[in-house]
Amino acid sequence: MKSAVENLNPTRVRLTVEVPFEELKPSLDAAYKKINQQVTVPGFRKGKVPARVIDQRFGRGAVLEEAVNDALPKLYQSAVEEGELNPLGQPEVDITELKDNELLAFTAEVDVRPEIEIPDYSGIEVTVDAVEVSDEDVDQAVEQLRERFASTSPVERAAAEGDVVKLDLEAKVDGEVLPDGVAKGIDYTIGSGELLEGIDDAVTGLEAGGTATFTSTLKGGSAAGQEAEVKVDVETVSARELPELDDDFAQLASQFDTIAELRDDSRKRLEQNKKYEQATEAQQKVLEELIELIEVPVPEKLLEDEINTRKHNLVNHQLGQMGMDLATYLQLQDKSEEDFDAELREQAVKGIKTQFVLDELVSKEKLNVSQEELTEHLMRRAQSSGMSPDQFAQAVVEGGQVPMLVGEVARGKALALVVESVTVKDSNGEVVELDDEDEGEEAAEATETAQTSGDAAEAPATEQAAEDKKEG
Repeated sequence: MKSAVENLNPTRVRLTVEVPFEELKPSLDAAYKKINQQVTVPGFRKGKVPARVIDQRFGRGAVLEEAVNDALPKLYQSAVEEGELNPLGQPEVDITELKDNELLAFTAEVDVRPEIEIPDYSGIEVTVDAVEVSDEDVDQAVEQLRERFASTSPVERAAAEGDVVKLDLEAKVDGEVLPDGVAKGIDYTIGSGELLEGIDDAVTGLEAGGTATFTSTLKGGSAAGQEAEVKVDVETVSARELPELDDDFAQLASQFDTIAELRDDSRKRLEQNKKYEQATEAQQKVLEELIELIEVPVPEKLLEDEINTRKHNLVNHQLGQMGMDLATYLQLQDKSEEDFDAELREQAVKGIKTQFVLDELVSKEKLNVSQEELTEHLMRRAQSSGMSPDQFAQAVVEGGQVPMLVGEVARGKALALVVESVTVKDSNGEVVELDDEDEGEEAAEATETAQTSGDAAEAPATEQAAEDKKEG
């Protein structure tokens, strides 16, 4: 077999392949055997029809077509390996010549990973928020904990902000009650903003047994984005009572004996969270700076496929679960379809470039992923998907997504390597030393944020594959 590679552009090549006919013999034998099992010829037992009879009865062309279809994938793969190519997606194959007993020639055009030169990136410098926890931050954290231990008791008075009301709701559009527009026995804290816009004003001032009607734009369901007339009935009004912030509360809400110890622990937790946020911010900013340094051609077909995948996942899964279509979503976001498509394209370009650059770093630095690293990453992804580790692992394996998870971890390690080599300062001008522990996982999260849908060049999102498995 002879093959030659022609570079059509930085991300696409044309393979020209010529195959001597004798190399098709295994595929020809397989073609005759397959046809033998499918046909019946009088005078011959099934599977024992001679090749010459098959040629006479069904035509040599049918045999050649079957043989070529069998041989092409293997011949293409051999040409790819000979040309040392990294193809992306499926090739467009064109048979240019087929001479019986002489020659098979074909061309195959396919997108390939571009050659990327990684420059010296040690001069990158980024600025992140300083880790600062104020007394007000601690007060807020303790207050949130206090809210969780609030108790309620029924009152015989008009409802006011902060009260908990039990409600029945009925939503109508154009005078018709929606099929999913009735809800009963909902507990709602006035002022929380967790229900429909306008409901706070409607129920404030009502006593148990009171009724009000208001209009609101629905955020989800069968009439998402439409204005509805909502009737609300108040069943009960209850006042919320917060515990005193004293040592008794500390013992009730935590393992600490005093409120001072509880506040100290809250401060430490807030500092830890802010350090994690700082590290994630550093990873993302360093990644953006790295991508800016490098010229990365993006294959057009790969880009279009990635855009379509992202749009499909949004429309059919994320919005679908909310009972919303794309038009309603765009209306709520106050975006035109052109703006939406432009944003989607920008995100897809960034995701593909991120993958290409970090994959090149993985190869250049010869980074490997251990079983322990893969397991830790899988556990974290399972937690974010709302599935058990076993369920998520099964979905990943059945969906053929294991290489994608390995790629995510490897790219996270590559980014962590870059971050170690650059300068990170906080908003106070101090150099930030990021902890080594969990740095790879934070970097993996940063690369996932940039890529959004996982391995753009290879597979759909891991979470989506897992979600499909869960739904199935």
